[in-house]
Amino acid sequence: MIIKDVPVFFHPRQLDHKPLYEWAFGERVDHPETTHRAENILAALGEDPMFCVRPPVDFPATWLRSIHDPRLSTLYQTAHAKLDPGSTFFPTVFPKRDQAQPNPLDLHQAGFFCFDSGTPLASTTWEAAAWSAAAAHEAGLAVTEGGARLSYALCRPPGHHAQRDLFGGYCYFNNAAIVAARIAEHGRVVILDIDFHHGNGTQAIFYADPRVLVISIHGDPRDFYPYFAGWTEESGEGEGAGMNLNIPLPGGVDGQEYLRVLDELVLPRIRLFDPAALILSAGLDGYKDDPLGKFTLDTHDFAAIGERIGRLGGPVIAVQEGGYCTEMLGVNAVALLRGLSEGLANSGAVSFA
Repeated sequence: MIIKDVPVFFHPRQLDHKPLYEWAFGERVDHPETTHRAENILAALGEDPMFCVRPPVDFPATWLRSIHDPRLSTLYQTAHAKLDPGSTFFPTVFPKRDQAQPNPLDLHQAGFFCFDSGTPLASTTWEAAAWSAAAAHEAGLAVTEGGARLSYALCRPPGHHAQRDLFGGYCYFNNAAIVAARIAEHGRVVILDIDFHHGNGTQAIFYADPRVLVISIHGDPRDFYPYFAGWTEESGEGEGAGMNLNIPLPGGVDGQEYLRVLDELVLPRIRLFDPAALILSAGLDGYKDDPLGKFTLDTHDFAAIGERIGRLGGPVIAVQEGGYCTEMLGVNAVALLRGLSEGLANSGAVSFA
């Protein structure tokens, strides 16, 4: 038994962003966040009748402003206006942020808003990132207003590394955070991040917010990107104390161990919190052959992860994050979503209230 007609949101303009390379430890390498990621997922979704793919029609400007410093949008729009088509612009100066007064109209000062050397700007960045955020926003609306119990935002570029006033990690706007902010006005919400890399941006945005429980299962930051966040002692602050749960794991973790962590540490915490909805930051780079992740999950493990999360019973908005084994990305995305659908269908739960 599964849920049919799962709404999926994606806009073709998300494919316009085509970074050719990044700088990694001093070397120029081919950029892994390619259009083939989304194209592979779209192809797999199109072969499965349970999914209904449509473009978002509205841009969530209000919610972007509620989550992000408006200077980020200004910077992306500046890149849109000033960069030649096909060019790639990398910030080269990263100032101490308490000693600078940046001008987002000057691309030479873009380093104030960026935290790594892997996330370039291009003339296409603004529209691709904006439509990616719109896909997440409308996936949220499908649950909160449309009665869906499961929806999926094929977000590309991804979002979970983007902070309020910083971009990086291939992320420009924090798509999951935009959805969570809106739902939090009506009830408590969980963001569960299963991407191999810690969602430092999501953590930072909600670190003092008691309405949003942020849980991340990820590679140990002593060894893996983003290196500076994702530690167990980072548990929230102020009114949000205790509302951030990091579970860093060593490389090589297999499906059995991952599911044990989910069953023993994650799912009980979510049940105790009793959220109105769950946002799944659905990174698939824990796959065994992923070039950027170091877990050893297989396709059937993603199905099992989804089934367990769905069995919680609450409505789920799945938001695509990482995943760079392109040839298997669509298969793994469908496995996760089918697992979520099966878990929800067998939980007996109702729609968002």
